[in-house]
Amino acid sequence: VFNAKTAELLSHHQVEIQQQFPKEGWVEQDPKEILKSVHECVETTCEKLRQLNIDITNIKAIGVSNQRETTVVWDKTTGEPLYNAIVWLDLRTQSTVERLLKRIPGENKAFFKFRTGLPLSTYFSAVKLRWLLDNVKEIRQAVDEGRAMFGTIDSWLIWSLTGGKNGGVHCTDVTNASRTMLFNIHSLEWDPEICQFFDIPMKILPKVRSSSEIYGLMKICPSLKSGALTGVPISGCLGDQSAALVGQMCFQDGQAKNTYGTGCFLLCNTGQKSVFSEHGLLTTIAYKLGRDKPVCYALEGSVAIAGAVVRWLRDNLGIVKTSQEVEKLAAEAGTSYGCYFVPAFSGLYAPYWEPSARGIICGLTQFTNKNHIAFAALEAVCFQTREILDAINKDCGIPLNQLQVDGGMTNNKVLMQLQADILCIPVVKPSMPETTALGAAMAAGAAEGVGIWSLNPGDLTAVTCERFEPQINPEESEFRYARWKKAVMKSMGWETSEAPSNGKSKINADQVLLTSQLAQVVNLEFGDLFCSYCLWTVPVI
Repeated sequence: VFNAKTAELLSHHQVEIQQQFPKEGWVEQDPKEILKSVHECVETTCEKLRQLNIDITNIKAIGVSNQRETTVVWDKTTGEPLYNAIVWLDLRTQSTVERLLKRIPGENKAFFKFRTGLPLSTYFSAVKLRWLLDNVKEIRQAVDEGRAMFGTIDSWLIWSLTGGKNGGVHCTDVTNASRTMLFNIHSLEWDPEICQFFDIPMKILPKVRSSSEIYGLMKICPSLKSGALTGVPISGCLGDQSAALVGQMCFQDGQAKNTYGTGCFLLCNTGQKSVFSEHGLLTTIAYKLGRDKPVCYALEGSVAIAGAVVRWLRDNLGIVKTSQEVEKLAAEAGTSYGCYFVPAFSGLYAPYWEPSARGIICGLTQFTNKNHIAFAALEAVCFQTREILDAINKDCGIPLNQLQVDGGMTNNKVLMQLQADILCIPVVKPSMPETTALGAAMAAGAAEGVGIWSLNPGDLTAVTCERFEPQINPEESEFRYARWKKAVMKSMGWETSEAPSNGKSKINADQVLLTSQLAQVVNLEFGDLFCSYCLWTVPVI
């Protein structure tokens, strides 16, 4: 909850949502748990406001922000989800992507790029929805009977909070729609030809609205014991990365922000012009702050694993008990001691778009300990950001002279200093790191019919910043970055969608071709060639 005049954070509450991993590469969440967490946050935050003697009737508008590509289908007659939400970094759809690619001339992943801004990838909602239609009979049946509704998490929440099966509003905003791969980012409408390509019935899609307008009013819900916020308009909706861009006041062409959450997302505002990247970035909708306001676009670099690597160190390796301990271990080490970590748990996103990559830790010696691994994990987040920033600088032609940052990980001072060192430019962090929530609140408060929020940055007196200056010389930064790039190349080519036969390892055709090409380069005709790209000893014939 924010003060609309100053942007001061008055109160907040958060709940960690459980992720489920039914199979390797699968990532799911329970849509009902997500909704329950929202109800819990509303109740608890309102109670905190009462304890501060703040009248909750002063709350004039509600904004929604969400993980963008996470996909859910539910039954509009019962209000029940028909399957778990498939999370944005889920990899189960790789075989679906490969099957769809065969129907595209030249198997060109960028075939729909100039309409959607996106390459064909497991990342986006369309292929997740295609998988659900192909594999969940309850969903196929609900579609056939006219009971199914599709949406990203914002749609599920807005529908549920405005009444659900009793008249809930089925909508999304342009920023979330632009991440489905079904939306034309120029006409600002669902694209019939692309929907036909994916064989997705348009009747299940939500209505697309601007990011700042009244969608509906909060309805009384049995889960909300006090009836808190009943009748308050839900009037802001932004995908999380667009919300952070708004919360960071990046309203001018060329302004950029980087958000450190589960993944890492760097957005650069390109104004009313959609810029198409030649260096592996996405073209996406930044925001449309009102029905009659112009749409603004952004170039985006998406990194799948950032904060998730800290969770992995905690939950999978058990080298820390809390996420905060990673900063302590890294500070004690002060260096990775030549250890490099590529957390390609879900393949590599921008700028590579390489689903075959898998995570590696390399450069280990007998001296390496958990402190060095913790440092290397934080450094990996910074190196991935450097790759994205390099691509944005090439596409925009004007290098950034500082990077604005936000998200939960920015509380880690070791990470922030590392980021400045590796980028060789200052890193600027707002005093209140949850700018995603702030951006959603701004969109809600500025909506027509609400009109209680000024989007003039000069009016927001509570927003102060901390600045981290580079402390190492550029030559050392370049050396470490070059070593990181070498590690990235070693992470690629590990996985194929084809199962090994007879329980034996299988080398795919691309790897055999690559090995034979390397053999020709070094003028080898026979014998064993060690290929550092795929890390196998391969007989070359």
